[in-house]
Amino acid sequence: MRSPILAPLIALVLWSFVMWAWLYATRIPAIRAARLKLDPRRTAGELAAALPASVRWKADNYNHLMEQPTLFYAVALVVALVGEGAGLNAGLAWAYVALRVAHSLVQATVNVIMVRFALFTVSSLVLLAMAVRAAVVVF
Repeated sequence: MRSPILAPLIALVLWSFVMWAWLYATRIPAIRAARLKLDPRRTAGELAAALPASVRWKADNYNHLMEQPTLFYAVALVVALVGEGAGLNAGLAWAYVALRVAHSLVQATVNVIMVRFALFTVSSLVLLAMAVRAAVVVF
């Protein structure tokens, strides 16, 4: 099965790995610079509090990419399976990916919350449109 909607799905998976690499490329040096001891009795929150905010932003964004995008993956796979992964559905999928990449870049660099929120809201609406279109086909 080849479906155009699978390309943006894989693009977002690959982008998640870019953010994963970026988070470790900043976190490991920050942990070393702060001379933090990795004590299993310390909570993740305690470790995070000891790191600069700009380092935490990358990890926060990686976590965000493990949340709502899971719905995107499910919808995109359903649309691909029912043979509706081209045209507007593929366009919406690419729009979702572009918005999530923009969200990542904002959060990981300047972290302007209102810009981030706007990108999240628009991407959520795009995902909702994809889900509604999938529901029309499935039901």
